[in-house]
Amino acid sequence: MLFIPSRSLLCTLAALAMPTFALAQDAPGLPLWEVGAVGLAVSQQAYPGAAAQVQRGLALPYLIYRGQYLRADRGGAGIRAIKTPEFELDVGFAGAFGTRSSGIAARQGMPDLGTLVEFGPRLKWYLGTGPGTSRLRAELPLRGVFDLNDGLAHKGMVFEPELILERRTASGWNTSASLSAAWGNQRMADTFYGVAPAYATPARPAYLARSGLIRWRLSAGLSRDLSPDLRLFAFANADTVAGAANAASPLLQRQGGVSAGIGLTYTWIRSQGRAVD
Repeated sequence: MLFIPSRSLLCTLAALAMPTFALAQDAPGLPLWEVGAVGLAVSQQAYPGAAAQVQRGLALPYLIYRGQYLRADRGGAGIRAIKTPEFELDVGFAGAFGTRSSGIAARQGMPDLGTLVEFGPRLKWYLGTGPGTSRLRAELPLRGVFDLNDGLAHKGMVFEPELILERRTASGWNTSASLSAAWGNQRMADTFYGVAPAYATPARPAYLARSGLIRWRLSAGLSRDLSPDLRLFAFANADTVAGAANAASPLLQRQGGVSAGIGLTYTWIRSQGRAVD
């Protein structure tokens, strides 16, 4: 297991907040490591199916490291076990920032949704080229989820397959589109949709969540280098909980939701040495 102290983990999560549509991020010839800062403004659903929208502004440092085995980049942080022209297998971390229940009407009086850290294996399957100069790949991560704000309490398991199409235009824009789904076990579903009897109210009956589909997501993103050190990026996600296993939960209040963000990354220093692959 790769241990990252909590402060460093938050910096890593800031890097992970950047979408994974930079086509060349894992290509040969990139610096072995980079240190910089990211600024991000985002509006997103508090959780899949929530009626509440959450706005955030972040400005944090980030670290990227592209070693042959140890990796910390926009796709996650961890150890790469296998790499072939068609497949790549790694074991590592990803994460998402939490939300205070006091800002969500449906969750008033319930525990906050903490910063969730995911750990486990991920298979990447490179499917070749698509239309034009685009590239197609599938990612199959299976990860345990832990709450950083609750002493790394185990919050369940999640499986989130994703199909990603990426393209670099002649004008220098990197673009991407992806389709993904997320399935969780009973403990993971209960984190978002369960209502313990102690938190039940006349408007929010007790509910025991079930394992199964959590949400579908359609994503799009773009980025462009404004200078050798400055990069602009933007992204948008459209989520739906149609067919979700916990449609009967009183915490699931909206079938669809949209998230969007825009930001800048600044590379302060980078290595002279280059990544091998």
